[in-house]
Amino acid sequence: MKIFKVFFLILLAFFLFILVVGRASAQTCSNITNVNERINCYENEVSRLQAQSKTLSNQIAQFDAQIRLATLKISQTEEKILLLGGRIDQLEGSLTALSGAFSSRAVETYKMARVGDPLLILVSAPDLTEAISRFHYLQRIQEADRDLLQRLQTAQNTYKGQKTDQETLQAELQKQKANLDKQKKEKAALLAVTKNDERKYQELLAAARAELAVILGQGKESFLRNVSEGETIGRVIPSASGCSSGQHLHLEIHNGDSIQDPSNYLRQISFSYSYPADQYGYYGTINPHGSWNWPMDEPIEINQGFGSHGFAQTFYPGGTHNGIDLDSTSSTSVKAVKAGKLYGGSYQCGGVYPGTLLFAKVEQSDGITTWYLHMTPQ
Repeated sequence: MKIFKVFFLILLAFFLFILVVGRASAQTCSNITNVNERINCYENEVSRLQAQSKTLSNQIAQFDAQIRLATLKISQTEEKILLLGGRIDQLEGSLTALSGAFSSRAVETYKMARVGDPLLILVSAPDLTEAISRFHYLQRIQEADRDLLQRLQTAQNTYKGQKTDQETLQAELQKQKANLDKQKKEKAALLAVTKNDERKYQELLAAARAELAVILGQGKESFLRNVSEGETIGRVIPSASGCSSGQHLHLEIHNGDSIQDPSNYLRQISFSYSYPADQYGYYGTINPHGSWNWPMDEPIEINQGFGSHGFAQTFYPGGTHNGIDLDSTSSTSVKAVKAGKLYGGSYQCGGVYPGTLLFAKVEQSDGITTWYLHMTPQ
């Protein structure tokens, strides 16, 4: 009992240390007055937090640092746009003045050019000195016009360049605002899915790692039989089970060593998501456009999409969900999407939430292997 108490106190001290250091680092960044240095500070803070062990408090601290960083970058970009807008307004005034001056000078120069013939100047002048003076004056006027034209062209080019810069900054600002919105939504989704509970967070981590362990061949499996396309190979476990928070089928497709997006193989059907549209970016979406029948009966409900969405980046090793999570609202039956050799297996989940993850796989004759996790093979 004493050993347990000592261990608990050490663990508590460690988490308090991490929390204090994290807050101190964030406070240090906010005290920096130079904007670029403050941005660098927050970028370093995000990297430091990402290198630490995965805990809910650490993940929340990452989101907080990323939100501060995104907010700071937005302010910096808005300030650049404001300053550039002032310069553009000044340029517009200069362009207007130069254009007006050039138009007036062009009219006058045209009039002078009509009487600017050297022979006409020589004849009309009272003496040679006056003729030379008029000729040199006309040359200076023409040089001034050329200089005015060059200044006008330079101002026009600068104006076009700064307008382009302004459009680029506006596009960058929209991206930064979208990123800030994404960070806030992902933080809210994380708190919702974990209920702000460290144990729930660790359970989700363990579930994601267990799925990877199964695919890497760390579970126990045995050959069951040859199956045909559409044949029932088992049933989804109708409740939470080993390394699974609830009823769903994890479908994963491998072509040799290459992980495939199931949307490229499954035929287009009508389906729904178990989460609202504003969480599509967090849990991912699908776009089925292949020819295979689905492993479960319609209607199909999607619990998580394939790829590197917010949930996968938080919980899955490598930041990618390598399959899709689905369920049927009409049946728990799971069918082989293609004919092949059926294997059934299990994996003992370790960590804080131990349990048995049951799965099946079908090795097809075309070299593709389909995995079916969180179901009882038969």
